[in-house]
Amino acid sequence: MFANTEAYSGFASPDLDKSREFYGEKLGLNVSELEPGALLQLELAGGRNTLIYIKPDFEPATYTILNFVVDDVEAAVDQLTERGVEIERYDGFDQDDKGIDSSGPGGGIAWFKDPAGNILSVHGQG
Repeated sequence: MFANTEAYSGFASPDLDKSREFYGEKLGLNVSELEPGALLQLELAGGRNTLIYIKPDFEPATYTILNFVVDDVEAAVDQLTERGVEIERYDGFDQDDKGIDSSGPGGGIAWFKDPAGNILSVHGQG
């Protein structure tokens, strides 16, 4: 029924200014404001644009909402930490001193949070 229908995803934030700064400046994504004070768009590679919408009574998801596939997980983690992004640590995962779980996709995965507490990851190809 929807095989040929364009789709997109989105997630919430209680503060679009903080989201715009984080995704634009810390992650280096193109961020556009579609509706002032209510709706942002992240321009992701591969045409997978994603919306961020305002939600004042927001509670962060307890799962990963956005994954970034990178060529070099360790280099990506280094760049994130240099920009002040903290890598998360979770019980049950064998994370190294940088927070990378080498058993993850493509040889490694690391998780971090946006200012709203949404969980994101970087992981290797494959």
